[in-house]
Amino acid sequence: MTMRQGHPPISEEEYNIFFEFFYRRTGILFNDKKGYFVEKRLHDRMEKTGSTSFRRYFDLVRFQASGEELQCLVNIMTVNETYFFREDYQFNALVQGMLPEIARSRKIGDTLRIWSMPCSTGEEPYSVAIQIIENWSRADDFAIEIRGSDIDTRVLNEARQGIYGERSLHRLTPALRAKYFQSVGPDRFQLREELRESVDFSIANIVDPLHTTRYRAVDVIFCRNLLIYFDDVSRRLAVEALYDCLSPGGFICLGHSESMSRISSMFQPRKFGDTIVYQKPLGND
Repeated sequence: MTMRQGHPPISEEEYNIFFEFFYRRTGILFNDKKGYFVEKRLHDRMEKTGSTSFRRYFDLVRFQASGEELQCLVNIMTVNETYFFREDYQFNALVQGMLPEIARSRKIGDTLRIWSMPCSTGEEPYSVAIQIIENWSRADDFAIEIRGSDIDTRVLNEARQGIYGERSLHRLTPALRAKYFQSVGPDRFQLREELRESVDFSIANIVDPLHTTRYRAVDVIFCRNLLIYFDDVSRRLAVEALYDCLSPGGFICLGHSESMSRISSMFQPRKFGDTIVYQKPLGND
């Protein structure tokens, strides 16, 4: 590895040790192209914690009782790039296909559960809430629970605040902006409180069973643009965890560049209009 000015060098062996550790804890596998990205962030954390060598810093990450430094490391290593109604065709499929199909087998007053994982700074689960309010005529017939989860505590805090810039809102119509947002500063817009309260945010690591067992009987999961950061083993583990979280007949939405057929045969592909989603077969627990 290279050496940044003023910092002790990280050897190739130490770098590989870190890669393996981070992979085992998060399922994320960095390729060689990410070398500078990872090294810079490691050195930044070493400097902030006063670690004089990689070994001292790595011991802190592994053995700190609170796990605070590991969480800081996860926060700066993960990529969060999103905006409202990204890949909007899936939100249309939600209210035109998936939810109506699920509702046919439910009674009025039943709970419908939707989970955004990873939710990043909240644009995705809030988009789900807006889409249901605006475009599903049976929204008032059910108790709808929307949850957003991420491994990054920093973005979860931002999601709870619900404050966004112009880039996050660029797909929204002026009418939706006026209805659901209020200006709180230059290029800063905050979701109205009633919408912020409609989504429950929590930390979750998709490859950690202690986290995913908290989520059961979910009807629709949005898990978009996460599996592309995993290797084949982690993808299978993640998909198996998501399968267990879904109700029989529940749906999962992946990112446009992701395909379940290359990962697992447990799901049935379904098509709503031009949108392909994946369904857990009925009769499966």
